[in-house]
Amino acid sequence: MRMIDIIEKKKYGKRLTKAELSFVANGAGDGSIPDYQLAAWLMAVWFNGMTDEETAQFTLAMRDSGAVADLSSIKGIKVDKHSTGGVGDKTTLIVAPIAASCGLKIAKMSGRGLGHTGGTIDKLESIKGLTTTISPDRFTEIVNQNGMCVIGQSKGLVPADKHLYALRDVTGTVDCMPLIASSIMSKKLAGGADIIILDVKYGSGSFMATRKKAVELAKLMVGIGTSAGKKVSAVITDMDTPLGHNVGNLLEVAEAVEVLKGGGDSDLREVCHTLVKQMLLHAGYTDSEADKAIHKSIESGSALQKLADTIRLQGGDSSWISDPDKMPKAKFQQTVTAEKDGYIRKTDTKLIGEAAMLLGAGRAVLEDKIDPTAGITMLKKTGDKVQKGETIAVMYTSDEAKFESAKAMFLSAFQYGDTPPAPIPLIYKIIS
Repeated sequence: MRMIDIIEKKKYGKRLTKAELSFVANGAGDGSIPDYQLAAWLMAVWFNGMTDEETAQFTLAMRDSGAVADLSSIKGIKVDKHSTGGVGDKTTLIVAPIAASCGLKIAKMSGRGLGHTGGTIDKLESIKGLTTTISPDRFTEIVNQNGMCVIGQSKGLVPADKHLYALRDVTGTVDCMPLIASSIMSKKLAGGADIIILDVKYGSGSFMATRKKAVELAKLMVGIGTSAGKKVSAVITDMDTPLGHNVGNLLEVAEAVEVLKGGGDSDLREVCHTLVKQMLLHAGYTDSEADKAIHKSIESGSALQKLADTIRLQGGDSSWISDPDKMPKAKFQQTVTAEKDGYIRKTDTKLIGEAAMLLGAGRAVLEDKIDPTAGITMLKKTGDKVQKGETIAVMYTSDEAKFESAKAMFLSAFQYGDTPPAPIPLIYKIIS
């Protein structure tokens, strides 16, 4: 089999066989296919797409390009969750402890943030002493003992995706539905969970700009997971405004604690409740049983304790959970005020994320060092009425020189008007 023949075939929009797709995935994983041929194939796929069956077959081939996690020694129902990325998305820090306190097993591998979206691993590693680099045996031990453990993605899993994603990033082929779906689902399937819950976001702060595209992606991924024998649901959620009120690593940890104590913003609570409920429904709970279990886990304090135990077992200072005031604070802070009177009609959430990144809360390239104390607390969001000069946010950083550019970026994100905008449903649809 020759790669040039596979490129030619896809160039003319023809359907690739399972063997041909496996050849591409294996060649990307072991480096036997040169980058210039992989890049040509990626562009051919971008122009001509793949059928749902091709996408499913390619996903499984990518999964099998490396190791597949064996979770058989973990007792109980194993659940994984994935978000397509957003701003202020700290849901894993809330969803995982609630689900674990309800009896599910969260054996999760997460990634780091890049660009305007934050990563769960960055949030966790902002906690003093906590490590996400844990041996497989210790990982299994913690999940069996505690019900949850979150670690960084193993280098041995899905090497084909790691290589192809790097090429997609530099060849203008990131925004291709079959490639997005296969990238996400190959990693989720390699993770070994029984149940996979997907939070597919749409809007200005997400990768999918429209509901239509988000639904298309969700259906494709649910189909792939189901065909692989997994129980899968996708929750379509709005990301036209940041989720919750904090953007930035330690700020988001503190907000997650706030929710697990029964407080927090209603939008963040709603998304987290919906995600956990989908997990419980797949695990055999009835609708009312799921609602009661989620409520009890927070009211009793068991979910908060689960987060504290996870931090302790992964080497972190769990006293931060009982007393968030012990968390380090940014050296500098500055308020941001509204530039005019009116209602906030629209927010470009991506610009909010980029402003936080300029403060040090994110990275432009993977080698950038993150300031765990940097970020933004949002005091006003889309739909709120403000007066000129009123404080709408507080910025935090360890480098005072970063305020000017971050503030300009932040303020450019807002559009004002004389009337409030029409409300947008936070949860658009659940595909299962």
